[in-house]
Amino acid sequence: MPAFKDINTPKLVKNFGSHHPINHLKDSIMQLLVDMGFEVKDGPEIETEKFNFDMLNIKKSHPARQMHDTFYVNQKSNLLRTHTSPVQIRGMLEKRPPHAFISGGKVYRKDDDATHLPMFHQVEGIFVDEGVNFTHLKDLIYKIIHSLFHEKIEIRFRPSYFPFTEPSAEVDILSEDGKWLEILGCGIVNPVVLDNCGIDSTKYSGLAFGLGIERIAMLKYKVNDIRDFYKSNLDFLDQFK
Repeated sequence: MPAFKDINTPKLVKNFGSHHPINHLKDSIMQLLVDMGFEVKDGPEIETEKFNFDMLNIKKSHPARQMHDTFYVNQKSNLLRTHTSPVQIRGMLEKRPPHAFISGGKVYRKDDDATHLPMFHQVEGIFVDEGVNFTHLKDLIYKIIHSLFHEKIEIRFRPSYFPFTEPSAEVDILSEDGKWLEILGCGIVNPVVLDNCGIDSTKYSGLAFGLGIERIAMLKYKVNDIRDFYKSNLDFLDQFK
């Protein structure tokens, strides 16, 4: 005899999942840059000091190389990458310029508070060719930010310092409550970095930029505590479906 279902049994409700807001935003940014002509490259999350620091002109004395900032895997020779910039180095070593590629993924630093995490996501890009200058960089940054937010948002560039770019800048946007909020770092690739990759810095120049996905998500979705993205709170995550 066939088994008959009790017609009084409550209906099973299946809740369908969705992309995590961080992954969704990261993929959207990378697709935006692919549409602009950038190629996607990937690299290992466990890196060497050579690619994570040395090739990027980060000296032995730099604080980022200390145990209180970086997760070392063994005897300070291998580490969890602190940025996705090593992928740029690996890409520039593969072939001669021009280069135009991006990388996105997890990075690790010893931070943990309302605006920092020990693991977070970055999207970085680099463009190397003859005659690349800061005007090209500013034009690209404006296009990225206007696509992420809206055309009328106010943007400012502040001089900054990064060992791998010179000159360097941090970019802020003006929030709805009138506060300037940092959104990304960028600059012209330091000639030392090009020379380290065997690229003639007297002939070629480049621009580079890096976006922190969680920080942008906090601004875009008006989230006050960055840790909320990773607490597995379904009521919180369901609002991003």
